[in-house]
Amino acid sequence: MAGLPRTVINPPGGGGDLVEVAVRSDGTAVHRVDRRGAASYFVKTTPLRDENDLRFHPPSEAERLVWLGGQGFPVPEVIDVGADGDTMWLVTTAVEGRPAADWPDPAERPAVLGAVADFTRALHALPVEECPFDRGLGISLRWARTAARTGRIDLDDLDEDHSGWSEQRLLDELEAAEPPPEDEQVVCHGDLCLDNVLINPTTLAVSGVLDVGRLGRADRWVDLAIALRDIDEERPGGGDAGAFVRRYGLTGVDERRFRYYRLLDEFF
Repeated sequence: MAGLPRTVINPPGGGGDLVEVAVRSDGTAVHRVDRRGAASYFVKTTPLRDENDLRFHPPSEAERLVWLGGQGFPVPEVIDVGADGDTMWLVTTAVEGRPAADWPDPAERPAVLGAVADFTRALHALPVEECPFDRGLGISLRWARTAARTGRIDLDDLDEDHSGWSEQRLLDELEAAEPPPEDEQVVCHGDLCLDNVLINPTTLAVSGVLDVGRLGRADRWVDLAIALRDIDEERPGGGDAGAFVRRYGLTGVDERRFRYYRLLDEFF
């Protein structure tokens, strides 16, 4: 457990066996702590950063988890959030379920994607005026420019269409594109990849929602573009994307918004 704050690895009720889940290029690390005879919990740590940094920011994510849970959505419970020296952390309960990404049974895939579409529709149906978090283009474009100019884009994790691009090329492409009008904002997850939606393997219903640090008021295609990207990457041309859009409640893909928000996501 070296490298984690003592207040994190020795919480009330005792610590446990630490399992590394993920380490990201921005310095964020995710660990699971398994305790004998007690529920597991997750620890996310990151170097100190301010709230204007739209990458993982523990206090911002904790605030959104509490808010979204209060709307009736299944999210991890916040156990602790804080900072110690040069590290910030968020500790949450574990949520049961398996990520919707790479579902092991192809026969169940339509039901799994249908559950994700239903969740997305329900999230977007929340009263947008009651959401206290802004994820509109004013904030997102300001961050994109900062990320490109300060080397904060993960160039090893770009979409295939942008593979090999530099920060400057990404920024030039974004600046050359006319932003779609934000004439109908909804409550967006902000990072709606299939890894962030957990499915109950028995009921095939959504059992948990993760990584909500970018949640806020935005164009619905902030979410739909990322979900459809993941769906198409898993089974290109399989018809799943069209079925997802129809289940969500649209008749087709808004290609302009789809392309624009896929490009914008590269900066996060």
